[in-house]
Amino acid sequence: MSKFSKLIDPDVHFRVLHLIEEHPKLTQRELAQKLGISLGGVNYCLKALVEIGHIKIINFTKNPSKSAYFYLLTPKGFSEKTRLTSEFIIRKMAEYRAIKREINDIKKKRSLLTKANFSEI
Repeated sequence: MSKFSKLIDPDVHFRVLHLIEEHPKLTQRELAQKLGISLGGVNYCLKALVEIGHIKIINFTKNPSKSAYFYLLTPKGFSEKTRLTSEFIIRKMAEYRAIKREINDIKKKRSLLTKANFSEI
């Protein structure tokens, strides 16, 4: 296993693979903006994904700026994206249930406090 794969946040890993699949011509700066992470973080993540075989980077050598790249998911990357998607949904559903419980608990406490305050009058 790569030293990188243990250090990539699963949510970022999923979101990068998803964005690259949908928009292979995004620049690193655009990826950083869409992900809400630093440009350095995107660069680190992309290098890691190349190293573990989830993406390929193709340079447009005929481009005058020499800085245009295509990011493509490999078959291994597609497979990993599918696995990460499933895990992402499970994690987010658990977060949703936890937040919903917390909101309901706060509403109950607020309701009890409101009733207690009126009963003192």
